[in-house]
Amino acid sequence: MKKMFFRRHLLAATGLLAIGMPFGASAADAYPSKPIKIIVGYSAGGAVDLIARSVGQRMSTLLGQPVIVENKPGAGTNIAVKALIASPPDGYTLMLAANALAVNPALFQPAPYDLERDLTPVSLVGRVPVVAAVREGSEFKTLPQLVAAAKAKPDTLGVATPGNGSTPHLAIELFQHTAGVSMRHVPYKGGAQALTDAVGGHVDVVAVNALEAAPLAKGGKLRVLALMSPERAAVLPGVPTVAESGYPGFEASVWYGFVAPAGLPKPVLAKLHETVQKAIESPEVRDQLAAAGGVPLPGPTERFDKLLKSEAARYGKLIREAGIKPD
Repeated sequence: MKKMFFRRHLLAATGLLAIGMPFGASAADAYPSKPIKIIVGYSAGGAVDLIARSVGQRMSTLLGQPVIVENKPGAGTNIAVKALIASPPDGYTLMLAANALAVNPALFQPAPYDLERDLTPVSLVGRVPVVAAVREGSEFKTLPQLVAAAKAKPDTLGVATPGNGSTPHLAIELFQHTAGVSMRHVPYKGGAQALTDAVGGHVDVVAVNALEAAPLAKGGKLRVLALMSPERAAVLPGVPTVAESGYPGFEASVWYGFVAPAGLPKPVLAKLHETVQKAIESPEVRDQLAAAGGVPLPGPTERFDKLLKSEAARYGKLIREAGIKPD
């Protein structure tokens, strides 16, 4: 009888430990036990997609599980965000997001989601500059020359962007507010079309990310006047920043970061954050970012959370004041 009593209590205790496992450190120890999916709100082959695949490959090696990238373009990345929000908060579905994540709650009405209520910031990955550029034969050789012309003839110079509410559009709007100028916005359905018309002389200036502008600049078809990042980029040597061109403190970049659904368990969040940090320190990921003109952004989850809130406030104010609407 004593042996039976002891055995029952031992089994009961073992059962209680098993039940308690998912809520403690064991949850992180057991994670991941199956493939992880990274949702990307853009088409395959773009900057966000390429970086997601590069980071995902390194994460797969570190975690010992396949990491699959799933492209869900459309509605300014809102389709992808809603797919993420609808996923279980178990660490098996992530999204590599860019600035649109912080912009869209103000750009689209009603707001498609709530950053604080619906999402868990995991980790920043990196930053890529937005550039202001003109065709090689343009009369404008420097950013101050462009500003002088824009002040002399308000709303005359045409500035092309990848579309209403895109990061380059908001970046050039911020710059116009800073410089006290007003140019005529010409929205396109993507950076490639905007660049084609800029090179062809159909618009005076174009704002795009450095990854899209660099090949044309190296090919002698495009002159990059300034980078909107806080530092210069190796992919565009010799090109000054906006801050160096007479506007100290100005910064508007494309950033990338991982988010998960709200309610992600803290042990799983900690493991994911640690894995992303190790991934962006790897030579292959650094090379991928450098090829896009960017730099890695290591740091705690709180840094990303703070950036999301500050970007939402900054761009929300701009969208309301400038009356910017989505395409």
